[in-house]
Amino acid sequence: MELNDALDMMTALAHEGRMRLFRRLVQAGEGGMPAGDLARAEAINFTTASAQLSQLAQAGLAQRTREGRSIIYTADYTRIRSLIAFMMEDCCAGRREILQPLISLAQACCQPQERTRP
Repeated sequence: MELNDALDMMTALAHEGRMRLFRRLVQAGEGGMPAGDLARAEAINFTTASAQLSQLAQAGLAQRTREGRSIIYTADYTRIRSLIAFMMEDCCAGRREILQPLISLAQACCQPQERTRP
């Protein structure tokens, strides 16, 4: 990843509304969410949400596809992973303990949730 690409992504995330929409998209998974549903979920008016989502897409953090009258936004997980990898390159001078909390968090987030029976 180029430095300017990383800066564009980080600039797009440096806004409360865009960050909230981005986090909602990441949580939505690969199926994404329609723009209107995202706006309602975050209590943002549709016009503002549309502009914010457009900036996330322009920065490469989200993708949009049209399905009928709806625009579906999805998080671009490949680009997100690239940004995280870029930020972690040459990190920590080989001291694993600095990254261990991040590694533990990633492992905990990616574990399948156990279902409890009533």
